[in-house]
Amino acid sequence: MKPVALITGGSRGIGFGIAKQLTEIGYDLAINGVRPESDAQENLEALKSLGSQVIYLQGNIADKSDRVSIIQGMKSHFGKIDVLINNAGVAPRNRCDVLEVTEEDYDHLMNINEKGTFFLTQEIAKWMLALKEANPEAPISIINITSVSAELASAKRAAYCMSKASLSMLSKTMAVRMAPHGIPVYEIRPGYVDTDMIEKVRATYLTLVQEGATLEPRIGKPEDIGKVVASLVSGNLPYTTGQIINVDGGLTIGRM
Repeated sequence: MKPVALITGGSRGIGFGIAKQLTEIGYDLAINGVRPESDAQENLEALKSLGSQVIYLQGNIADKSDRVSIIQGMKSHFGKIDVLINNAGVAPRNRCDVLEVTEEDYDHLMNINEKGTFFLTQEIAKWMLALKEANPEAPISIINITSVSAELASAKRAAYCMSKASLSMLSKTMAVRMAPHGIPVYEIRPGYVDTDMIEKVRATYLTLVQEGATLEPRIGKPEDIGKVVASLVSGNLPYTTGQIINVDGGLTIGRM
């Protein structure tokens, strides 16, 4: 039986880039997204054409009942999970000064980026422990896609930065909890990546890259993140649980 990955927010952007790379190394996929399945159909069919079994589990991870539905969908269709990839997230609805963030916008972002991811991971981790006990050799792992914004502060995206910093600590605490059971947990921090999430600021990011913000003179691609994920789940970076992998073209390297 092929290994199975659940990718939240996997029907487009970074999540889709990850999905494509995992199909290439023989994974079946459960793709979660908030859009109706018909809206994601083109990308789902593209993944299926690569030879993988792909199911779509619609739901908002910020909603408890949707989280239950997502997990039940995995259990009923595949009966197992080998990799959880926490990728779903939203950008700020309004980019504004930290002193002007509204409670409504804060809650919207945190409920998806932080709370939803936490409680989805909590429930799936319990399931993973049971699967690992039944099959100690199962290559089970958890990968959290955060952001360089977990470290680099932006006064116009305060809640977003806070949510990613929180997920960074989730990665560490979950790594501590799962390590005795042979389940590694990793954190990947993308930098500037060309997806629809950055549509409003793409020109700004491209200018920053041209001016030398990154060491590699290009903006990132979703497939860049996918290749790192594929290396992790293939066991090509052993003895690294709890570690942070920056996939940012050198953006976060301090320079004089």
